[in-house]
Parts: sequence; structure tokens; C-alpha cells
Amino acid sequence: MNSLLDPMTPHADLAALTALAGQLAPQPGYNSTALPSLRILRSETNLEDVPVLYRPGAVFVLQGSKQGFLDGAIYRYDADHYLAVSVPVPFRMASQASREQPLLALYVDFDLHLATEIATELDARRQAAPTAPAKSLVSSRMEPAISDVLLRTLRALANPDELAILGAGLLRELHYRILVGPQGAALVTALKQRGPTGRIVQSLARIRENVGDRISVAELAAEAGMSVPSYHTHFRALMGSTPIQYVKAMRLHEARLMIARREGTIAVIAARVGYASAAQFSRDFRRHFRRSASEDAKWMREHLGEIV
Repeated sequence: MNSLLDPMTPHADLAALTALAGQLAPQPGYNSTALPSLRILRSETNLEDVPVLYRPGAVFVLQGSKQGFLDGAIYRYDADHYLAVSVPVPFRMASQASREQPLLALYVDFDLHLATEIATELDARRQAAPTAPAKSLVSSRMEPAISDVLLRTLRALANPDELAILGAGLLRELHYRILVGPQGAALVTALKQRGPTGRIVQSLARIRENVGDRISVAELAAEAGMSVPSYHTHFRALMGSTPIQYVKAMRLHEARLMIARREGTIAVIAARVGYASAAQFSRDFRRHFRRSASEDAKWMREHLGEIV
């Protein structure tokens, strides 16, 4: 495998960040905060080869560690690295944690309008804006400026007046710090949605909005103004999977959430995400998640809590 790992380096205020995160996330699983776009995960179990689907945003692991695996690459996110995600992307994950040293991680959802606004303003202020191939996942070194804004954000969460006055500004600063970070240019390229990458990003939105409908790769390619081979090439370069693999993963992850939230029988949910056969859905689900749908729903509630 190729490894996208940087040498580990300490960053400031880790002890204070960890202490605050632990106070704000007393329960295993996802803990909500007063900022709707920020959740804190507490995990006390080692996990291996778990399929996940991350929304656009960033993950900051303050204690414990995680690794993401996509298309032969390894993405580290731990106390010295954070993970940024430009588009909804399924990949596989492992994490290290224990009851004595639980994993504590901040999950921040991007405000895509705000991120795009910042990216556009950065372009306008730079005579020669840095460019890089778009990436769905990037692992970057944790820098003091990132640690600082995270610490101020967690402190504000403990003070309602401070949060009401400063919360929006802190989130804006965090978006900015990520976009000017070591691999921010790869995120900016994806967010600006220009050229072939932009057409693939728009195609991803079409897939998500119509995940339960029949989806033809030829139609997706035509809508993107590409030949089918060109569409496959650009899709794989950004997402690390083929369009068909992506569609199947999106359907299964969408169904996984519905099942965990008890939104219907397995047969009903299978139909809602585009499966004509409940039996085929069950086979694909077990192959992807390595558990039956009912077993996985129990696992989700045990490990992720009710906020899934």
C-alpha cells in the first residue's frame, strides 16, 4: 500500500483539548453539541476494517487514533494529523481505543456555501492561487493554528454567551484554517467545482438525490458531458472507486442508517434505496458490512449511540 503519513509531531494544547472533549462527550458514541455542525465521538473499543461514509467536513482525533483506507492509500488521523473530506466518500476505517484511554474525536461538518465562499475569496486575493488535483480525502499535519481555534471552540461550547457571540466566527475561522492548510489546495479544487472534477462532484449530488432510482452510468456520463471511459477515469481519480461501486455503497450506507433508525422493515428499506430484491439486498449488505442488517443495527447503537 502507498502511505500518506507524515512524521508525528506534537501540537499545542492537546491536554486541554482532550480534557474539554471528554467533558463534552461523556457517553460512548456520538455526542451532540450546541453547535449543530460539531459532534464529538467517544469510543472505547478497537475497530478493524469498518465500512464508513463520511460527509464533507473534517475529523480531529484528540486521543486514540484512526486510519482510513481507500484505493490502496492509508490516511492517518490522530493527535498529530486531521482528516478532511471534500465530498461524501465511502471508505474503510480502523481505530485504536480502550476504556482507560477512549478515542475522542471532533467531527465538523462543512458548511459548503461558506467553504466555497472562502475558497473564492482566497482565489481573488492571490495573484497565482495554488492548484492541486482534487481529492476526496486528505490527511494533513495538525498545526498550532488549528489546535488554537479548536480549543477556543470547545471553550465557547462551555459558555452559552460566548458561543452565541463567537460561535459563527469560530466556525468560519476553522473552515479557513483547513482550506489554507498543508493540503487545502486539493480541497479547494474539489469545492470550486470547475472542469472535469466539478462535473464529477455535480454527478455525485445527482446520485445522492436519486439513490433509490435506476442509475445508468451512461446517463451520468452524458449529463457530465463526458464519454463513458472518460467519466470512469475522472470518477476513479476523485473517489477511489468505480461509479457502480459508489452507487452500491451509497445505497447500502443509506439503508444502514434507515435500519438503525427503525424507519421500516428491511424489505421496505431495500426497495427505498433501489433494490428490487430484498434477498439480494441482504446478501449485498452482509458482504459489505460483514453482519446481517439486524446485527449491524445493534452494533451501530452500541458503538455510535442513537445519533447515527
